[in-house]
Amino acid sequence: MRNKLLMMLICCMAANVLIACSSASGNVSDSTIDEPTENEEQNQQDLPFGFCALSSRTDATQTYHITGGGYYSYPVPESATGVVVLTSDGRDMKAAIESAIKNSKNKVIIFDGSNGDFIVSSTIKVTVSGKTLLGINNARLCTQWDLTDEMKKALNDAGVPSMSTSDGGGVLVNGTEVKEQAEYNTRKILIEMTGDKSENYRQAGIFTLNNCQNIIIRNLKFVGPGAVDVGGTDLLSCTGTKNCWVDHCEFTDGLDDNFDITKSSDFHTVSWCTFSYTNRSYMHQNSNLIGSNDNEATGFLNTTFAFNWWGVGCQGRMPMARVGKIHMLNNYFSSTTAYNGINPRKNSEFLIEGNYFDKGVAKYYSQNDAVAVTWAADNYIAEATSVPSSVGATVSVPYQYSAVPASQVPTMVKQGAGATLFR
Repeated sequence: MRNKLLMMLICCMAANVLIACSSASGNVSDSTIDEPTENEEQNQQDLPFGFCALSSRTDATQTYHITGGGYYSYPVPESATGVVVLTSDGRDMKAAIESAIKNSKNKVIIFDGSNGDFIVSSTIKVTVSGKTLLGINNARLCTQWDLTDEMKKALNDAGVPSMSTSDGGGVLVNGTEVKEQAEYNTRKILIEMTGDKSENYRQAGIFTLNNCQNIIIRNLKFVGPGAVDVGGTDLLSCTGTKNCWVDHCEFTDGLDDNFDITKSSDFHTVSWCTFSYTNRSYMHQNSNLIGSNDNEATGFLNTTFAFNWWGVGCQGRMPMARVGKIHMLNNYFSSTTAYNGINPRKNSEFLIEGNYFDKGVAKYYSQNDAVAVTWAADNYIAEATSVPSSVGATVSVPYQYSAVPASQVPTMVKQGAGATLFR
């Protein structure tokens, strides 16, 4: 159970969003707005907040009532319809999961981990809206393909870690041109070892949300094959997706990144999630990318990161953002292997407040051509030799929230972040 302070804080945030949602109408169609359900009223401490509950990056009155499939806590009422429960059969579950999500009658998909892990052979492409994905009983979604010790040894023997990640590539046996030397040689070796010229392993992710809206994902564990530089898929990726709330999830060992938000996606909240890498990973332990390149369209990618934990093995992108207004609120950073933590880049605006950077986190921040960064005085850096300076105009967000003192963040986040709900 989360402690009393943590529950009070969420309730306070939720109450602010609930008031805003009930007193103003947003720029959304009737088909995406639903009346509050009984379940929501009973679980106000678990309501979404931040950018996922808006339809404007500047106007607080332009709210969006994010409901997912109508319920996002467990257990759901016995009278609820459109609820399907999945359990693992120990084999590839991709087809079963994909079918359950695509079925228009299913609004809430519950992943019950009591029969073991859900194995997924390749990333599941989701193109629907108004869905809730919930995990119970330690539900883990795991990629079928894994990076093995034998593969990592072959990469080491070839000297891949010392190769260029910017140029010096070549053309693979399948005709694909790869610009970077390290990626080219990695893919070449893996093709030779697996015999898979089509490189299906590069699709070793869990979900790709493409042009979706009103999606809620909670209390799930995402487990990848191990990070390696092959230009592969992420554990979770949102492209062109609007109003998404990802809450109390765990992301470990994503092939490319753990969780990316790109290609004009907008209005996301990522809360109470953990991001980490184990020794299964090899290179490219970069966790969260906002905006795929410097040519991303401006005005999108507005994202709230609140009460998350970037932990063991994370090296970069915590997050890195091009474009968007990014709110970093009361997050905890403990990775001692980081070469770069929070990284505002071209066309982005960051409000960074109440975050805690623990001992050993030396590379916690850098900015490159950001429009504006507000580095609040209440961030805590355990080993600071200097404090980052704010850049440009003061950054603000168009929603109400309550920040806790940074000194309380480690305890609260360690206790509450990750798949800790519904126990």
